Amino acid sequence: MDLEIIYKDEFLAAVNKPPGLLVHPSALARDAEEFAMQMLRNQMGRHVYPAHRLDRKTSGVLLFSLDKDTDSLMQQLFAAGSVHKTYVAIVRGYTKDEETIDYPLRKENGRMQDAVTRYKTLARAEINLPDTRHQTSRYSLVKVNPDTGRMHQIRRHFAHILHPIIGDRPHGCNKQNKLFKEKFDMTTMLLHASEISFVHPLSGEKIEIRAELSDEFNRMLRLIFNKIDSQKPV
Repeated sequence: MDLEIIYKDEFLAAVNKPPGLLVHPSALARDAEEFAMQMLRNQMGRHVYPAHRLDRKTSGVLLFSLDKDTDSLMQQLFAAGSVHKTYVAIVRGYTKDEETIDYPLRKENGRMQDAVTRYKTLARAEINLPDTRHQTSRYSLVKVNPDTGRMHQIRRHFAHILHPIIGDRPHGCNKQNKLFKEKFDMTTMLLHASEISFVHPLSGEKIEIRAELSDEFNRMLRLIFNKIDSQKPV
């Protein structure tokens, strides 16, 4: 299987990563046999360097540098907060129209890090899907912009405000995840990196890269929000 390349120039390449694919080998996921970095390297016939990371279950824009010098420049852009990232997600419950989640997150070594996530609600829906407490279930479609890039930041922030992302494990709602598996045969996480934008470190050009939603995300949009499958990012 080849990855979908959605941007390429002399220095950078971006793919639309499918859900379930690791960016690179990890000791935490020894079951994985395919990795985006090796797949793109084989596909392009050259070394590639991940400019950032996406969780295994997150789909969408994944950017690679094509040489070490460019990678160093891109790492500086990310560290300076000069790369703008947009995600879309389907979460449990009715979210506010918009909100800034300013909630520090703990690293694996125990140290706390500042973490800020902004979101806007794009749509809300109440569907006839009973759970153990209610006869219907409510969901929101949100556009998310993380101002910082902490591990599992978006997932942990939405769990913190009690609107967990559907399909998220371990930060999400086990009852909702079970409900979606039983009723919709859905086991993916409904978080998608839809767009990334930055000023190209070598050409100075403003770059905007967008990734189409996965088939499964679009299926959930139709089932929950009655949205037409446009195959375009939200």
